[in-house]
Amino acid sequence: MNGGTQLDNPNYKSGFVAIVGRPNVGKSTLLNRVVGQKVAIMSDKAQTTRNKIQGIYTTDDAQIVFIDTPGIHKPKSQLGDFMVKSALSSLNEVDAVLMMVNATQTRGAGDNFIIDRLKTVTKPVYLIINKIDQIHPDDLLVLIDQYKDALDWADVLPISALEGNNVETLLETLTKQLPNGPQYYPDDQVTDHPERFVISELIREKVLQLTRQEVPHSVAVVIDKISRQNEQKIHVQATIVVERPTQKGILIGKGGSMLKKIGTLARQDIEHLLADKVFLELWVKVVPGWRDKPSALQSYGYRKDDY
Repeated sequence: MNGGTQLDNPNYKSGFVAIVGRPNVGKSTLLNRVVGQKVAIMSDKAQTTRNKIQGIYTTDDAQIVFIDTPGIHKPKSQLGDFMVKSALSSLNEVDAVLMMVNATQTRGAGDNFIIDRLKTVTKPVYLIINKIDQIHPDDLLVLIDQYKDALDWADVLPISALEGNNVETLLETLTKQLPNGPQYYPDDQVTDHPERFVISELIREKVLQLTRQEVPHSVAVVIDKISRQNEQKIHVQATIVVERPTQKGILIGKGGSMLKKIGTLARQDIEHLLADKVFLELWVKVVPGWRDKPSALQSYGYRKDDY
C-alpha cells in the first residue's frame, strides 16, 4: 500500500460512505463521476446493482471509500431479498450515509421505507437530490420542502451526478466531517473489487442496455477464465446465465447478431479497464429458476456472508 500521502499529513481524513436510495436514482452514476472511471454499471433499468460496489476517491488530504448499495425495494425473490439485506447491512458499518433521491420524482412510499430505516443510523445522513439538471429551480424548493422534516439531515445537497453540478461541494462537505484516519488504499486504486467482478458487471451492463425488458433481472454473468494468450492479447471467457430458453434466443439473436453486439461493446470497456487488447468469448446458458436457488446464487457470486 502507498501510504505516503497520509504519512506526510497528520490531519489526513478517511472513512466509508454508503449511498442508498430507491432503484434508478443515479447512485452508480455518482460513483462513476467521483472516481472518474466506470466501476459501477449504469442502466435505465431499475435494480441493476446487486453487490456492494466500492469506489475509492483519493486526494492529498483525504480518502473516501464509497459503498454503492443495491436499491432498497420490496423483495420478490431470494435474489431480491439478498439485495435488500445487502443494502441495509452497510448502513451500520460506515462514517456517513448519502440518501439519494431523484429530483424528477415526488417523495413516495419507497423513499419513506428507506427514511424509516435511516432513523436508527447514528452517523451523519445527507439528503442528496440528484438530476437537478432535469428540473426548474422552483421545483427544487418544493421537493426540498417535502423532505426537510423527514429526518435530521446533516445537510441537503442538490446535485447532477451526470453533469457534475455540485459534486465537488458534496465531496468537500463529506471530507470536512470525516474522522482523521489512514489511507486504506493506494492512490491509484479506484475499487476494491477484483477485476473478474468488474468485467462480469461490464458484460451484464451491455446485456441490460441491448435486450428487452423480459431478460435483465434474470441475467448473471460468470467469468470462466482469464488468460494471457500471447504478448498482445488477454483472453476472457464468460457465460451469460438466463432462466428461460426464450431469453437465450433473445440474447443470441438472429445468426448470433445480438451476442456479437454485446461482446463488441463489452470488449471495448474491458480493454479500457485492463489497458490491454482483449479477446472476449461469450456463451449463453439456461439455468431455470436460478434466482431462487441458494446454490446457484452462491456460485454466481451472491454470498450469504455479504450481508
